[in-house]
Formats: sequence, C-alpha cells, structure tokens
Amino acid sequence: MVHFDGGEAQNARHAQGIIVKTFDELEQDVVDALRRIFPRVYTVGPLVTPVKTLARPDAAAIGGNLWKEDTSCLPWLDARRPGSVVYVNFGSITVMTPAQLAEFAWGLASCGRPFLWVIRPDLVAGEKAVLPEEFFAETKERGLFLSWCPQEEALSHPSTGLFLTHSGWNSTLESICAGVPMICWPFFAEQTTNCRYACAKWDIGLEIDSNATREEVARLIKEAMDGEKGKDMKAKATMWKNKAVAATEEGGTSKVNIDRLVGFLLEGSVSTTAS
Repeated sequence: MVHFDGGEAQNARHAQGIIVKTFDELEQDVVDALRRIFPRVYTVGPLVTPVKTLARPDAAAIGGNLWKEDTSCLPWLDARRPGSVVYVNFGSITVMTPAQLAEFAWGLASCGRPFLWVIRPDLVAGEKAVLPEEFFAETKERGLFLSWCPQEEALSHPSTGLFLTHSGWNSTLESICAGVPMICWPFFAEQTTNCRYACAKWDIGLEIDSNATREEVARLIKEAMDGEKGKDMKAKATMWKNKAVAATEEGGTSKVNIDRLVGFLLEGSVSTTAS
C-alpha cells in the first residue's frame, strides 16, 4: 500500500488539479504543503450535512453506501435523552476477531449508556458475527443492533453523544460535521493518521488500544461522556462543526474552491470545444 500510494503521489504531479475532500482550516498545514507542490489544489469538503442543508436540500436522496440502510434507529433515537447514546460503527470493510467483538460488547454492557451498534454480517473475519445471549439479556433495554443505518442522520441526531469509530475519513468528517466527539479504534490505511489528528490535534477524540479490553472500552466511554475531558472534547467538536459549516457557506474556503473548480472545468471544456 505504501508503494502504491507513493506511485499515485508521483502520478498526481502530472494532473491538472487535485481535489481533496477536506476544508482548509481542518488541515491547514497539509493543504499548504500540497499547494507548494501542485499547481491547483481544490479543497471541497466536507461534502456532507452542511452542504446538503445549505446548498442542496434534495441531496439526501443521493447515497453512496455499500450496505442497505435501516432507518428504524431514528425513532429509537427519538426516545432517548439528548447526548446520551453511544453510536458504534466500524465502517464498511473493517473486520475484527470474535474475541475483539466480545470485548467491545461487554465494554458497552458495563458502561451503562444506551447504544446503537451497527454490526455488519461480515464484521468478524471469516465467520458470522455472534454475540452471547447473556449480553443481549443484559442490554435489551438500552441496546439497538442494526446491520447498517443512515450514519449522517444517526450522528446528527440530538440523542447521539459519542461515536465509537474505526476513524475512516468519511466517518471522521461526518462526526466533525455533527459535532460529536469520538473514541477511535483505527484499523488500517489512513485511519491511524485520522485518529492521531482527532485525538492530538483537534482534541475531539480518545484513542483505544488495538487490543481493546472491555475495561478500557467502558472507561473511555465514561470519560468521554461524563468526565472533564469529555466536556472539553464536546466543546471542541462543536467548534469544529461550526468551522465546517462556515467553510461551505458563501465566501467560505470550500465554497470558493468549488466555484474555482467549476470555473476551471468549464474553461477547459470551452477550450477543447474550440480546438
């Protein structure tokens, strides 16, 4: 993967432009470094809820999910107290062992919080994800399990207070746009970098060890939702949410870059037609 990415980076030098799903203030040092190398860098993110709300109210009909969404979680969330729910989703391709699944399960059971857990059929490597009956019995009053759900709606719901995530870039941006702090359990690729930024640079996340234990899962959830660190994370998450919205508004960096990109593409189209 490192060799592939290195080759793609070299190939990008021949491109007429680079389109990046981020916004300037979120990754200013990275964006500045890219602009020293490439002639045209267009930051057009976050391309999630703020854009839907402000620019295209009908854009919710556009989907890119690999799994069919189950919307039954939304009325379930409606019945929960604001900021009380832990939303758990490890993305569309991350896999774990049966032992890891059990540790996360019992950590959620002992944290005392209601939780919405997306468990894909292929979440456990090589076999079907199965949880013990005792776990379901202990959490039946406060747990909801789905194979997939409309993540942006779940994250932006007032009842959602924390996101236990694999730190994929789409999930990270969606959490930022919803103003929801994260507990990060990165799996591979860029996820470790995203986790590092969320926890050390943006101050909106807590990292969980790769060999997560039920005690650590419960402790981090309690710290993120009830502790002083959690209050600071929530304040920072709200700040970044506001910055994401500002980037997509008229005059914001992403709105300006989208206009620049469209102008460049139209100019190229006209030149090609003329020639």
